[in-house]
Amino acid sequence: MNLSSIPEMLCLSLRIKIISSLISASKTFNELLEITKTTRGNLSVQLSKLEEHNYLTSYKVIYQKKTKTTYTITPFGLQQFEEYVILLQNILKESK
Repeated sequence: MNLSSIPEMLCLSLRIKIISSLISASKTFNELLEITKTTRGNLSVQLSKLEEHNYLTSYKVIYQKKTKTTYTITPFGLQQFEEYVILLQNILKESK
């Protein structure tokens, strides 16, 4: 990966926050809402885009008569994020 080939899914800070928070463990919509400090609508749109591009998957269950959605990073999403982090590390190394 180089600067000109950074995937569109990693060009928005909210998407990076979402992916970063899913690396350690799956999170519910409400947990991601609290972590990202964004609106429900904005979070929903970005989660849908990340899922469409295979960066994460969602799992829905009915819990106390409400839908509870949990999100998990995919192997592809993790690989793309790792490559992005390596690119940033290399840029920092070259600048010294």
